[in-house]
Amino acid sequence: MNSVPPFDPELRLALDALGDVARGPLTLENLAARQEQDAATRSRPTVHDLRAEGRFEVEELRVPAAAGGHDVTLVSARPAGATGQLPLLYYMHGGGMVMGNAWSVLPKALREWALPLELAVISVEYRLAPQARYPGPVDDCYAGLVWAAEHASALGIDADRIVIGGKSAGGGLAAALALLTRDRGGPTPIGQLLLCPMLDDRSNTLSSHQMSGVDTWDRTSNTTAWQALLGDEYGATSLSPYAAPARAADLSGLPPAYVDVGSAETLRDESVAYAHAIWQAGGQAELHVWPGAFHGFDTLAPGAALSRDARDTRTRWLRRILPT
Repeated sequence: MNSVPPFDPELRLALDALGDVARGPLTLENLAARQEQDAATRSRPTVHDLRAEGRFEVEELRVPAAAGGHDVTLVSARPAGATGQLPLLYYMHGGGMVMGNAWSVLPKALREWALPLELAVISVEYRLAPQARYPGPVDDCYAGLVWAAEHASALGIDADRIVIGGKSAGGGLAAALALLTRDRGGPTPIGQLLLCPMLDDRSNTLSSHQMSGVDTWDRTSNTTAWQALLGDEYGATSLSPYAAPARAADLSGLPPAYVDVGSAETLRDESVAYAHAIWQAGGQAELHVWPGAFHGFDTLAPGAALSRDARDTRTRWLRRILPT
């Protein structure tokens, strides 16, 4: 059996406080129940809540999906009173492609990034698996990005200063968007913010085995999520890199990437490998492996020193990547 990297002491306390039941893996058998529980308990602030007593301008937008038949909801927010065309962080939420919502991530994004950096944020309410399998979620994200770039003037954003980003499943979707925009000649992001990104459907890295039954998002949960997303395509040798970016044979011509991940999490090795592959392709990637961190550590233990360091480092990268 592989040894498990030690957890940061502060993070270990937060992990222990969750208990074994709360950390139980996601399975195909409990997926529907977990989705219902997530929808009932996860924060979903209203537009009024997000406006934070006038500090932000917030609106919900519905834009046509590329394939037609439904609209994609975008939640657009910016600091109140900000003038001119602001840079945009186009953000995808986490939740393993099967849970989460566009509203819950905005309070943190607005507080940590929109205010200090004076940027706009658009959060995407993409369809979830298994109700919408690949390519549904990534198509929704791409349609929203194209629409936002085409309507930049009306939105008060600068189409030449767009960073795409996301966490976990959202990080995987951001990586897929970078590949899609490159290959389709779509909007050209100036950076991709990939936070503990979900990149590889094969779940066969050393870290995925090493952290099985230990991490908050372990190999069983990861496999379940990929099966829900891919359906009959799960395990296919010819799977598209737009579904699982780790499958990409060509990572050249991508915007600079920020990749961060914990040393004690399932997605560690695929994240490190992705940054390495970008370097090999002649691209730019900044990689941070947070020692003793598990998946989603900064959400579950926001006050821990390591969580504060991670947030500060991400903000500094955004500040550097955004031209004035």
